[in-house]
Amino acid sequence: MEKILLDNINYPKDLKQLSTDNLPQLAKELRDFIINIVATKEGHLGASLGVVELTIALHYVFDTPEDLLIWDVGHQAYGHKILTGRKAIFDTNRRLGGISGFPKRDESEYDTFGVGHSSTSISAALGMAIASKLSGNLNKQHIAVIGDASIASGMAFEGLNHAGVTDANLLVILNDNAIGIDPSVGALKQYLTNVKKGTQKQDNIFEALNFNYSGPIDGHDLPKLISELERLKSVKGPKFLHVITTKGKGLKQAEENQVKYHAPGKFDAKTGELITKCVADEQPPKFQDVFGQTIVELAKQNEKIVGITPAMPTGSSLKYMMEEIPERAFDVGIAEQHAVTLAAGMATQGLIPYCNIYSTFLQRAYDQIIHDVAIQNLPVIFCLDRAGLVGEDGATHHGVFDLAYLRCIPNLVIFAPRNAIELRNIMYTVQHGIDFPIAIRYPRGRDILLKWKLPFETIEIGKGICLNEGKDIAILSVGTTVNTVNNVIENNPEFENIGHYDMRFVKPLDVGLLNIVLKRYKAIISIEDGTIIGGFGSALLEFANSNNYKTKIEILGIKDQFTEHGIVNELKKVNDIDEQSLKKKLYNLILCLKI
Repeated sequence: MEKILLDNINYPKDLKQLSTDNLPQLAKELRDFIINIVATKEGHLGASLGVVELTIALHYVFDTPEDLLIWDVGHQAYGHKILTGRKAIFDTNRRLGGISGFPKRDESEYDTFGVGHSSTSISAALGMAIASKLSGNLNKQHIAVIGDASIASGMAFEGLNHAGVTDANLLVILNDNAIGIDPSVGALKQYLTNVKKGTQKQDNIFEALNFNYSGPIDGHDLPKLISELERLKSVKGPKFLHVITTKGKGLKQAEENQVKYHAPGKFDAKTGELITKCVADEQPPKFQDVFGQTIVELAKQNEKIVGITPAMPTGSSLKYMMEEIPERAFDVGIAEQHAVTLAAGMATQGLIPYCNIYSTFLQRAYDQIIHDVAIQNLPVIFCLDRAGLVGEDGATHHGVFDLAYLRCIPNLVIFAPRNAIELRNIMYTVQHGIDFPIAIRYPRGRDILLKWKLPFETIEIGKGICLNEGKDIAILSVGTTVNTVNNVIENNPEFENIGHYDMRFVKPLDVGLLNIVLKRYKAIISIEDGTIIGGFGSALLEFANSNNYKTKIEILGIKDQFTEHGIVNELKKVNDIDEQSLKKKLYNLILCLKI
């Protein structure tokens, strides 16, 4: 039986005790370890499998954590975590109270920079390299590992542009596998393809930016990787190593279906086959699919409709439009700022742009929302997927800030549908013509309705609705928090007289409805899956104060702290927006009103 090398490796110092002849065996064991854990615990698979050799080579050659290693985004950092002291607890990955699915500074000294969003690595590594130089440490190495999809982002080029005019001790490693989550797109992708083929005749773009370029080399050839990294350690100034890898390397299905095996869920570790969950014959739709199918339906009737997504056609379900009406659906790559201003430009020419961006990623284009869309009052339709708590991806990915950061922008309307029918109807309503921008935010996952493809109905802008009149106490819900409220009221007879209103619009507020509610009830609870500070609850308090209402108001929402990773229901409990927390709040209010 072969010796199990990984059993005796807990830190890079242990790795360095191996001869180079042992490293291919270690790579196999590390792959198997990742596959076996992710098969049952779930997580991001393909990216980490693709960089196993690179991960080993980096920790073998460089003196981490003294030498600073940054993984862009961090989807590919599982091997790094296993080799840097977290092997024994790797099965807690992405679990509440366990290790993060991304590099995180307060988790390990080997995680030199917290990541989760793309294209930050070069700027961060350059900042570190400049800091080392200013402190007189000229020997410390600074390495940024970035993918071919991430390097096409504007921020990555800003970092390259600056680094090229410095003498910083910076090594940028391009992990080129031609795919991010979906296949890479754009002219840079074509350029890199030509470089790999040897057909690129123009000057090397990275050499033109003053980087010492080497490659492309096989990212699965450990001896070649180690030799090149050793050489680059002694090269002064900014360096660029182009490495070719295969996402999902070592698991046949992950290599052949790289999109699905990016984060495949549970699968058979031996065969690679996905484990199908036992589900009912008919399931409620995912909100992303409601968007994807509805925009196709509308676009077939309205030729002015266009769809835009920054690198997430599968995740956003814009893929349906890209398949059926490809000339009017655009994947612009990891370029949220460009996506927003592209939509603004289209809107000036009479097109109706549906700009679909995950809530957490729209943060990256905040200036464009204000400067290019809202100031000009352009009718851009933002469809914000993954709003609210998203689960195991954690703090970098929760879409809990959108209500607060959008509510303060003049001209912008904010709508939160409580179900698939409402999402479908608001998408129908706005394509008839609006003279303002609108953000429609909806969560990750499935709705609770089976029958949602009903005839379209127009939604009146700025109007909420009463779901249960009740007396004394009213709950004002935003978006799919309506389900939490409904469950509490319907399953607890003592709450049958609790009023319930779906506000729908966070901006503009339904002033008429709020006046009725604030006059009618003795106490009000607002509940949202966004931050308490600055969200709908804040808007409610502002309105009540400015109109001299003395009604008791309680706000439930995401607390003033970064929510970590875990199952969504666990995270709702952490933030006191689960059913039990709402029941407790109602009992306390009822008791208070009786006193």
